[in-house]
Amino acid sequence: MHRISSRILKKYVLKHSLHLSIDMSEIITIKKGLNINLEGEAEKTITEIEAGIYAIKPPDFIGVFPKLLIQEGDKVKAGTPIFYDKYRDNIKFTSPVAGTIKEVKRGAKRVLLEIKIEADPEQESVDFKAGDPNSLTRGQIVEKLLESGVWPVIRQRPYTVIANPDDDPKAIFISGFDTNPLAPDYDLIVHGHGEEFQTGLDALKKLTGGKIHLNLPAGVTVSKVFTNSRKVQFNYFKGPNPAGNFGPQINKIDAINKGELVWQLRPQEVLTIGRLFSEGKYNTERIIALTGSEVLKPRYYKTRIGASIKEMVKDNVTEGKLRYISGNALTGRKIDKDGFVGFYDSQVTVLPEGDYYELFGWALPGLGKFSPSRTFLSWLGSNSKKYRLDTNFHGGNRAFVMTGEMEKVFPFDIYPMQLIKAIMVEDIDAMENLGIYEVDEEDFALAEYIDTSKTEIQSIVRKGLDTMRKEMS
Repeated sequence: MHRISSRILKKYVLKHSLHLSIDMSEIITIKKGLNINLEGEAEKTITEIEAGIYAIKPPDFIGVFPKLLIQEGDKVKAGTPIFYDKYRDNIKFTSPVAGTIKEVKRGAKRVLLEIKIEADPEQESVDFKAGDPNSLTRGQIVEKLLESGVWPVIRQRPYTVIANPDDDPKAIFISGFDTNPLAPDYDLIVHGHGEEFQTGLDALKKLTGGKIHLNLPAGVTVSKVFTNSRKVQFNYFKGPNPAGNFGPQINKIDAINKGELVWQLRPQEVLTIGRLFSEGKYNTERIIALTGSEVLKPRYYKTRIGASIKEMVKDNVTEGKLRYISGNALTGRKIDKDGFVGFYDSQVTVLPEGDYYELFGWALPGLGKFSPSRTFLSWLGSNSKKYRLDTNFHGGNRAFVMTGEMEKVFPFDIYPMQLIKAIMVEDIDAMENLGIYEVDEEDFALAEYIDTSKTEIQSIVRKGLDTMRKEMS
């Protein structure tokens, strides 16, 4: 038996420790995708506003069947329960502000669409008691998150639904950057909030036996709030959109197989968790980026969850017919000009409405049009050029045919066209075999954008995810 000298052993340990540290910070490259450079990036200044009216929108929460706990005219505090999930009554949704329930808005078949709250001048909050998550048990942390209404910020993959508090995810993913068009700058949003962010991480660490992955952009300066974080594994990504989406990040780091699940959050949601424990209240502060070519002064606004955009866009948009979107231009939802920011959104986009017909548009040189397929001569221009795009389809619905274009922007090692077709015919086995557990509708946003068939692919994928969730429940 050979003896190893302490010097050699030390050298071996140092060598392999260094190797491990390099692996932990390895740069992951997303090769497939597409950056869409739009006009209207938000200036990096933050303006504080009071929206006056706020709303919780049950359609923001996939798979939730809301049961109301209030009625019009009731007085509430920030953190007062408004409704709960009929099939998971421990999942509560609480008021983002103190005020009066102004309206309970319903749609067809009395589907609950919005609960509007008129904010009081003086804000009061329910006291959930501050506490250091490091000194609390997992059960105590979960109970505080559930009672306060903060739990819904935690979503799971597959299906992108609110996480089950009884589950132990194999990992938690936090994406510290966004590559969608005109996406908000998370470094700006978290600046100066390092303590709250770390407190949120401390709480999250108690919820999983696995790792917390903090995913950051490679090759750029990143906020110290992120780089100084503890109890996380850093992962660095480079590449075009959708490199900032959870789907490609999870796929490259710890892909989901059948029966597995992970949880996901954005930085502002981690801050909400951290503030609950440090302040003992449901602090619904949000910084929202108002973006788009039709915004006169794109900027960031400090407000609260569910804020009306009325004050943001007042005297701050161009004339004409406009499309207001809660979220980004690829995956956001259309709202009214006095509508409300979605629960999970940190961005509002304003674009020209595209309700017009263009005679022989396909035959024109299209020098001002964005052309990923090189249909127009604009592809000869600079890659840094910014475009003023509208919502026009530039054509009608057509046969769903293979073109090979979709695969160029889809960053997964699965067949997107075949998966979409399997969803359309509700072939459960084919959906499983083709990787439906790994994807979300946002992962198909670029495929939908360049699809010559004008198919609403994201809606199809959501239908498939809902089908699988019901089948597997």
